[in-house]
Amino acid sequence: MIERYTRPEMAKIWDIEHRTQKWLEVELAVCDGLAEYGYIPREAAQTIRERARFDLQRMAELEQVTRHDVMAFVRNVEENVGPEGRYVHYGITSYDVVDTALALLLRDSCDQLLARTRRLAEVIARLAKEHKHTPMIGRTHGIHAEPITFGFKLAGWYDEMQRNLQRLEFTREMVCVGKVSGAVGIHANIDPRVEEYVCAKLGLKPAPASTQIISRDVHATYLSTLSILAASLERFATELRNLQRTEILEVQEYFAPGQTGSSAMPHKRNPWNCETVSGLARVVRGTLIPALENIATWHERDLSNSSVERIILPDASILVDWMLWKLTDILEHLAVFPENMKRNMQKFGGLVFSEHVMLALVSKGLSREQAYRLVQRNAAKAWEGADFQQSLKEDPEVRQVLSESEIDRCFDLQHHLRHLDVTFQRLGLE
Repeated sequence: MIERYTRPEMAKIWDIEHRTQKWLEVELAVCDGLAEYGYIPREAAQTIRERARFDLQRMAELEQVTRHDVMAFVRNVEENVGPEGRYVHYGITSYDVVDTALALLLRDSCDQLLARTRRLAEVIARLAKEHKHTPMIGRTHGIHAEPITFGFKLAGWYDEMQRNLQRLEFTREMVCVGKVSGAVGIHANIDPRVEEYVCAKLGLKPAPASTQIISRDVHATYLSTLSILAASLERFATELRNLQRTEILEVQEYFAPGQTGSSAMPHKRNPWNCETVSGLARVVRGTLIPALENIATWHERDLSNSSVERIILPDASILVDWMLWKLTDILEHLAVFPENMKRNMQKFGGLVFSEHVMLALVSKGLSREQAYRLVQRNAAKAWEGADFQQSLKEDPEVRQVLSESEIDRCFDLQHHLRHLDVTFQRLGLE
């Protein structure tokens, strides 16, 4: 992934030297396991652990000959170990190393993403509580619907982030699986006890059944979780973009002194950070299809997944990490304009209280159809500039049923907000 959308913490996890170090950790654990069960001398395992190292430049040179990156790595380690190096990679296949090391990388990535997700959820929770009673209009189809509060909107985001956390925790558990089972997974030349030893030493579980590789549904689950998380972040970012539109302007991204919104129009304050989050979500979701296609392999494996995973796993991890960091920063510095929210809600003279008026008419004995027709007739006048509340008071058919004070009570904002506590209590946001 390009540097522009990369945070150092996640970049370090997927750095080639760090990845190769994980390969070495697996190889050393295998040697320790082989020694534990008497397959190689303990002294040899100790020598390997003391002398084993790698050099990326030398590996690149060897790969020019081997055309195989793991074999280049193994030969490089052997060169540095000496005669005992013959026990390196003993009885195992490349993907015993690659997939087990990959599990370590995915585990570390999940831990990083969990930390970022929890932080974002904390910021959302703080804002939700801060604006629990900040009224605004709720919109459906982009059209004014009924009053809510900004805190209520954010409470829904918080709820969604809790599910994202649950999926990440489940995924972390799923990816923490290794394999040391040989060329087709049947342990022909490697004792299953060694596999168990290696996985325990690395903090993993052995795959109950494997081929030459760990089944790719595991990795598809990881990318599915990241894709859903990215889609949530896009939803939040898209909402902030819409609320920042000039004619709405209920929130606004922080705009720093000297910042440029448009190269041509000095007045512009574009929601470019939110737009970036929205755009990158598309890239993340784009990694899911090849991950799903990687599940189907020929027999005990082919190589079609390998090249794909070199791209999609680090890229998706790095991008989602950046998106979480960026959206957290956006919300921590978000400008909220309660007066604009109030002004927008009051457009059309209380048109958004139409349902409450209709139900009041029904409660007085009108059919729902009759009540709907009366309210809609007066609502139509509001679209043309009339005051909805006043129109109702001047409608003789309405006044036959509702008094002026009863009409006024239908426009009580608190009626719509009276159950706010229920949602916040359900979410533990008190």
